[in-house]
Amino acid sequence: MPEQKNFILAMVLMVAILAGFEYFAPTLPAPVPVRSDATIDTTPGPVAADPGIAAPTGPRDRNTVLAEGQRVRIDTPSLSGSLSLHGGRIDDLTLKAYREQVDPHSANIVLLNPKGSERPHYAEFGWVSANPAIKVPGPDAHWQSEGGTLTENTPVALVWKNDQGLVFRRVVSVDPDFLFTITDSVENTGPDALTLYPYGLVSRGYTPRTEGFYILHEGPLGVLDGTLKEITYQDLRDERHVDYQSTGGWIGITDKYWLTAIDLPKGDVNKARFVYTGDGHDRYQSDFLGAARTVAPGETITTVTDFFAGAKKVDLLDRYAREKGIDRFDLAIDFGWFYFLTKPFFIAIQFLYGFLGNFGLAILAFTVALRLVLYPLANKSYKAMNRMKILQPKVKELQERFQNDRVRMQQEMMALYRDEKVNPLAGCLPILIQIPIFFALYKVLFVALEMRHAPFYGFITDLSAPDPTNLFTLFGLIPWNAPSFLHLGILPIIMGITMWFQQKLNPAPADPVQAKVMMFLPVLFTFMLAGFPAGLVIYWAWNNILSIAQQWSIMRRHDEAPAHAGRT
Repeated sequence: MPEQKNFILAMVLMVAILAGFEYFAPTLPAPVPVRSDATIDTTPGPVAADPGIAAPTGPRDRNTVLAEGQRVRIDTPSLSGSLSLHGGRIDDLTLKAYREQVDPHSANIVLLNPKGSERPHYAEFGWVSANPAIKVPGPDAHWQSEGGTLTENTPVALVWKNDQGLVFRRVVSVDPDFLFTITDSVENTGPDALTLYPYGLVSRGYTPRTEGFYILHEGPLGVLDGTLKEITYQDLRDERHVDYQSTGGWIGITDKYWLTAIDLPKGDVNKARFVYTGDGHDRYQSDFLGAARTVAPGETITTVTDFFAGAKKVDLLDRYAREKGIDRFDLAIDFGWFYFLTKPFFIAIQFLYGFLGNFGLAILAFTVALRLVLYPLANKSYKAMNRMKILQPKVKELQERFQNDRVRMQQEMMALYRDEKVNPLAGCLPILIQIPIFFALYKVLFVALEMRHAPFYGFITDLSAPDPTNLFTLFGLIPWNAPSFLHLGILPIIMGITMWFQQKLNPAPADPVQAKVMMFLPVLFTFMLAGFPAGLVIYWAWNNILSIAQQWSIMRRHDEAPAHAGRT
C-alpha cells in the first residue's frame, strides 16, 4: 500500500536521522587564509614568540604555579581567582556558581589556568610596536599594581615603563557576571612619534576532551564581519593558522557550556586569526591585531577591550550584545541549523520555568502549548488516518482482487482515495513535523547551560543527562555495571509504551512484513532514546500521551457521528 510505504519511509527516515545525524552532519569548511600585504609583521611579537605552554621541564601543579610571582586577587559574585603581574595575564578563574557534578559538594568549574600548569588557558593583552627597537610590555614583563583586590566595584590599575619615554597603563575592571574591561593607554614622554598596534589573545595550551558530536562545536570560533566562523581543533591542527580581516566582531575559544572571548575594536579593520602550534604540546590560540595607532610626543592613546570569561547563559550573552554592541554574541551557543526554532523554544521554556520553578514542568507545559499551536494541522492528519483505518477492509479487498495486476491495483486504490477524499500522505505529517521540533528541543537540552544539572523529580536529577535508572540492573537492585547498549531507564520504557499505544490507533499495514516493521519501531526507539537527555524523553513520552488523547477523541467523535445523525 502506498500510504503505508510512505508512512514507513517517514519513520525510517527519522530513525536514520536520529542514528546518523552526528556522523553525517557536515562541519563548516576551514576558510582560505587571507594574505597580508602589510609592511610590518602583522603577527603580534609577544603572541608568536610566546608559545603559551610550559617550559621543557613539563607542566607543573596548578597551585605551585599560582604560588610563584605576584598576583592580584579577583573576587566577584560570579568569579574567584587572580591575574598575574608577570605578563599582566588573566589566567586564574573559577566559576563560583557551577560545579563539575550534580553533587553540590563537588569541585567548582575551573575555567582559566596559568601558563606552565597542566592545562594552561589564559587571556593576554598588549601592544606591538612597528619599530622592533621600541620596548613594549611582553609576556615576561613585570607590571606594578596600583590597587588591591579586583572586584565588581573596585578596578585595578597596572603600570609598566620602559627607558624610552613610554608609560604603559592598564585598568582592569569586571562586572558582577563574567565581563572584564581592559583599558590600555600609552603615554609618550619621549621626543619621537611612535606607531603601535593593540592586540589581544585567548590561548589554550592543551587539547581538551570534547563531547565528540558533530552537532556541537567546541574550539576556536568568532563572528567576523557578521559571519560565524567555527574551526575544530582537528581542522586547526591541519591548517596551522586561519586568517581573517574584520571590522569589529569577536573571537575566542568555546567549550560546551563555557566561553572565553574577546570583543574586537569597533570601527577598525582588525587582523584576526586562529593559530595552532605543536612543539611537544598542543596550543590553540584566537588572537587579533588592531589598527595602527600613532602616539605623538606628549600625547596619550587609549584602547578599550572587553573580555568575556564564563558561562554561556543565553540572557547574559544577549544583554552583552545589546549593551556592549558585541555582534551576534548569542551564536557562541551552538543552537545549530534550526536556530529559528531552537532559540525561541529555549526562550519559551525559560519563560515557563519562571512561573513553574522546574524545567521538567516547563517542558511539559511547553509541549501542551506546542500541541495547541499545531492542533489544527495534527487534527486534520489524525482525521485522515482515522478515515484510512475505516477504508482498510476495502483496501484489503482491492489488494486481494488485483494481487496479480499491481498497476490496476494502484489505479483502483487511487480511485478509492479520490472518491472518499482521503489523502494517503496526510498521516505522515505528524511524523515529519516532529523531526525539526525534536532536534530543536534536543539542541536546547543539549547545549543550553540553563538545562545543565536542572532536576525534575525523584531519580531525575539532571534533565540534560540520560535517565540514570536501568532495567537490566532491576533499577539498582543488582550491583552490575551493565554495558552502555544495555542501559534502559524507566523514562525510555514509558516512552516506548506510549509509542506502542499510539501506533495501535493508526491503521495497520495490510502487508505482514510492513506490520512487523511497524511493531518493531517502538522497541527500536525505546533503546535509541535511552541515551538521550531525560528532558527530551519526557517531552517525547508526554507528546505521545497528548497525541493518543487527541486521536482517541477524534475516533470517538467519528464513531458516534452516525448515531447522532439518525436522531430527530
